[in-house]
Amino acid sequence: MLLAGLAAVAAAATIGSLLLGPVDIPIARIWAALFGGADHATRVILFQLRLPRTLIALAVGAMLGLAGAAMQGYLRNPLAEPSVLGTSSAAALGAVGAIYYGLANIHPVMLPLLSIGGACLSLLLLFLLAGRSESPLTLILAGIAVATVAQAGIALALNLSPNPFAAMEIMTWLMGSLENRSFDHLWIALPCIVAGLALLLWNARSLDALTLGEDGAQALGVDLRRTRLRLMLGTAIGVGGAVAVSGAIGFIGLIVPHLLRPLTDRSPSAILLPSALGGAALLTLADMAVRLIDTANELKLGVVTAFLGIPIFLLHLMRERRLW
Repeated sequence: MLLAGLAAVAAAATIGSLLLGPVDIPIARIWAALFGGADHATRVILFQLRLPRTLIALAVGAMLGLAGAAMQGYLRNPLAEPSVLGTSSAAALGAVGAIYYGLANIHPVMLPLLSIGGACLSLLLLFLLAGRSESPLTLILAGIAVATVAQAGIALALNLSPNPFAAMEIMTWLMGSLENRSFDHLWIALPCIVAGLALLLWNARSLDALTLGEDGAQALGVDLRRTRLRLMLGTAIGVGGAVAVSGAIGFIGLIVPHLLRPLTDRSPSAILLPSALGGAALLTLADMAVRLIDTANELKLGVVTAFLGIPIFLLHLMRERRLW
C-alpha cells in the first residue's frame, strides 16, 4: 500500500509538472500533443521544456532518496546521506572543475564525466583514509575529511575565477536547478542513475544483516568488503550523474527516509524503494513550486529544498528521535 500510494503521488506530481508553469496547458492539449496534434507552441513547451525537466526531476529525486536511505542503513546513522561520505561534494568539485576550465563547453558529456570522476576519486581517498576498518564511525570521519577537501577546492575555484561571470556561473550551478534542461541531459545522466540504483538495491539483505553489527552480518554470510564497495560505487556513480545535470541539491536524501520510516517496519531494506519513489515525488513537486512562485528570477531548486527540508527535518527529529 505504501509503494502504491507513493507511486500515485509521483504520478500526480508528474502530471502537475506537465500541466502547470508560467503558461498553464490544459490536459486536453497535452493529450493531443502526445498523439501528434495540438499547436506548435504547445508541442515546444511540452517536449522541449517540461517533459525532459520532469523526467530529470524524477530520476534525480529517486537517486538522492535511495542513496540517503542506503547510507543511513549502512552507517546506522539517522543523519547520513551522500554528503556525509564526501560523495556529493566531490562530484560537485568535479563539475566545478569542468566549468572552471571550460571543458563543459567542449562537449556536454565532459561535465558528468568529471562529476562521476570526482565522486569515484573521493571513494579512493575514503578507502585510503578508512583502511581496512569496517566501522561506520571511521567511514563517517573519513568522509568528513573528504568533504572538507572537496569544499575547499570549490572555494578555491571561486576565489581564483578569472572573471566575475565565471564565478557567477559556478555559484548558479552550485545552487541547483533543472532550468533549461533537455533530453540530452537526461540521456547523459540516466545510465549513471540506473546503474547507481541497481547497485544500491542489490544490498538490501546485507543492510538488514548489518543491523546486527559487523560480526553478526559476517556470521550470516555477508561479505562486508563487497557490500561496502557496491554501496560506495552505487552512490558515487548515481549521485555523480545526478549532480552533473541538476547541480548540488541537498536534504532530499536526508529527509525522505525519515518521513517514510514510520510507515514501514523500520528495517533498512523496507525503506529503499519507498525512499526512491518519495524522493522522485518530492523533487518533482519542489521543481513545480519553483516555476509557480512569482519572482523576477526563477528560484534555484537547491534553495527551495533547503527551505522545505530544514523545518520538516527538525520537526520530525523532535518527534521521532527516541524511535530510531
